[in-house]
Amino acid sequence: MKKYVFDTSAVLAFIEDEEGAEVIENLIVGVIDGTNELYISTVTSVEVYYISIQEQGSEIADERLSLIKSLPLTEKPLNYELVKISGEIKASKAMSFADSCIAGLSKFMKAVLVHKDPEFEEVENEIEQLKLPYK
Repeated sequence: MKKYVFDTSAVLAFIEDEEGAEVIENLIVGVIDGTNELYISTVTSVEVYYISIQEQGSEIADERLSLIKSLPLTEKPLNYELVKISGEIKASKAMSFADSCIAGLSKFMKAVLVHKDPEFEEVENEIEQLKLPYK
């Protein structure tokens, strides 16, 4: 079974039907087929929620959060090991706090990081990645 971690950019690409959304949809179908396991960080849920509030208001943000909860994704909160891995990434790479946490989850889970964010090029030698088309 192949493991994947969705970055916020991947989740938003799916929700907003951007280029690359079909890749996310196929990965979701893979969960139903039993070939994939999908994960997101709690940080991703926070990012989707606040970005949605800023861009489209609280009602849309609530709908998007409910959609995330309905998808076959396992949400992983920060724990001791993830704090250490994410902190090491943040300390050594030019990445945002949120992206460090998301990359840390991918590294910890030994999962493919799915994204459309060039910031993750900082860790492409450490973490397998599936890059969706950048905006």
